[in-house]
Amino acid sequence: ICLLVVPMDILQICMLVLTWLTMLTGFLDDCSKSGWGEYLKGALDLALCLTASIILCIFLSRTSTDGNLHFWLPFISETVVVAPWIYICVSTVMLWLSINTTNCTDGVDGLSGTLVLIALITMGVIFYFILGHKEISAYLLVPHLHDGAIWAVMTFCLAGILMGYLWHNAFPSSVLMGDAGSRALGFYIGICVMVSGNPFLILATSSIIFVNGGMGLMKIFLMRFFKIKIFQKIRFPLHDHMRHNHKWSPTQVLIKFMIMQVLI
Repeated sequence: ICLLVVPMDILQICMLVLTWLTMLTGFLDDCSKSGWGEYLKGALDLALCLTASIILCIFLSRTSTDGNLHFWLPFISETVVVAPWIYICVSTVMLWLSINTTNCTDGVDGLSGTLVLIALITMGVIFYFILGHKEISAYLLVPHLHDGAIWAVMTFCLAGILMGYLWHNAFPSSVLMGDAGSRALGFYIGICVMVSGNPFLILATSSIIFVNGGMGLMKIFLMRFFKIKIFQKIRFPLHDHMRHNHKWSPTQVLIKFMIMQVLI
């Protein structure tokens, strides 16, 4: 749909292709009888995220007025120049975490799709009405993104498609997302955050996703590699803990998690 209606440049096309590749790896894993394994999927994610970060670094530095990469951060009115290696490191980690935490959140009918929908609408509004608008971006002391409207249309297109999916994924679900959907959506959210120039926007888009899935990833990482046992009495992803330990219904998990993300 985006290729048909949006006049995209090379950067947007590259990001869409990488999103498709992320979706393809998830689809092949879904189709595999035994699964690909955590380490293989993690390595593939890392390769895709590193590739995307390098492409973003090259293209965003070329379109910058002074040839440098910039972050605009909370409580600072001026943009901060970022070294390419720092940008690539931050972007790679951001994208990898966004893929895997979104994937971990896919476990309750409608939960992952609804939280991602909030994230997409948030980024679409920021792209179109703030970063893509010269006067508003200048008034709010944030850098103007000259192709912000294009990123907004791409993001709103994906949000519309996700609404169609959620129509059938509402509890009780008749259609499941699987790794193919959750991984690609997480990757795209991370791309949008890095294109915006403010990595802290991930808090506005995916705080609940990061807490829900990220704490479980941290728990497994510390136990497996450092033998540090934390959160022993808490089930992860967190939505499993709320369902099994606090007896929340799937609908309660969805509505309450959604409310918390909207408030954030």
